[in-house]
Amino acid sequence: MADGAEYAWLPSKVKEAGGKLSGGDLPKTVRMQLLSSCEDPKERETGTVCTFVVFGASGDLAKKKIYPVLWKLYDHGLLGDCAAIVGYARSSMTQQELVDRISPYIKVPEEKQAKLQKFLSKCVYFKGSYDDEASFAGLNTYLGKLETELKHATIRRMFYLALPPSVFEPVTKHIRNKVWSAGTNRVIVEKPFGRDSASSEVLSTHLSGLYQEKDLYRIDHYLGKEMVQNLMVLRFANRFLGPLWNRDNIECVQITFKEDFGTGGRGGYFDTFGIVRDILQNHLMQVLTIIAMEKPVTTSADDIRDEKVKVMKSIPPIKLEECVLGQYVANPIPGNKDSESGYLQDPTVPDTSKTATFCTAVLHINNERWQGVPFIMRAGKALDER
Repeated sequence: MADGAEYAWLPSKVKEAGGKLSGGDLPKTVRMQLLSSCEDPKERETGTVCTFVVFGASGDLAKKKIYPVLWKLYDHGLLGDCAAIVGYARSSMTQQELVDRISPYIKVPEEKQAKLQKFLSKCVYFKGSYDDEASFAGLNTYLGKLETELKHATIRRMFYLALPPSVFEPVTKHIRNKVWSAGTNRVIVEKPFGRDSASSEVLSTHLSGLYQEKDLYRIDHYLGKEMVQNLMVLRFANRFLGPLWNRDNIECVQITFKEDFGTGGRGGYFDTFGIVRDILQNHLMQVLTIIAMEKPVTTSADDIRDEKVKVMKSIPPIKLEECVLGQYVANPIPGNKDSESGYLQDPTVPDTSKTATFCTAVLHINNERWQGVPFIMRAGKALDER
């Protein structure tokens, strides 16, 4: 396969995905295709100029996923030298403390250290509340000064909500009322999108009252993983798999998510959602639908979504007798400090919590391709391996 051919579907999706890429290296031809999608010819040489605001910059998702991917964008020339990256959270933190938090999660060879330091110098921090209009007004003033200093000819602001759903409503309201620029703006809403169907519907209604659909991206960061991105190519670019990818040749499908660490002080968030809401119903369901769906008419977001929805409509409710739920306990392993405490020993977890940290569930897809093939989804924290 020619260099970059396996990524042929990506360039047309760059803007729709808000520039979201996997952490893996991209072939040179792909990088050039991505740059060619920039509207401004100068940006094809210098990378996109924008202001990227990370709400929840002090959290795990930001330091482990968002900042490392922003580094990749910068490293591949997709973020220009004049781009601004602003972290926003309630924690008191200096820029150096922010850099110290994210640096361990960005691994680069020695020859790229200087470029990494240049990237980290762009990662600034603004402290503010999530429900206070004055904080967002202050953020808007701060962004304006930053964009003036960096000489942004065109104002583009991208707001990434790496936050729990409980603060989505006030944050999105204040963004729209206080930080919305006269240029181009986009809001990225990270999973989980509500806690259940009712809260998801409330959030959708709230967002539709503030923004046009083109201004919103509802994303699941798991789809940015290179392995997940390559599933579509694996399925539909390899013709020999077409006649084999069905119930006649596949006995079962297992989709496993394993972490070898516990909640690590994040129990306050995790205990509200648990492993089912946090992993199975979004991350693993997305993987399941990609594995099981029919070939979409095109690689447009709408056509891919339509095929995923067809799969989900074919899945009957999960039976309790086809589920295994569990909660990890202490199991000391020499050299593994995390193994010394169980879930209930996390000081941020209620002593009487019944929240599952492990789940195995069997799903069935009642359609012609998959009738009778069990799809086994399995996810857990503090397991034997990652």
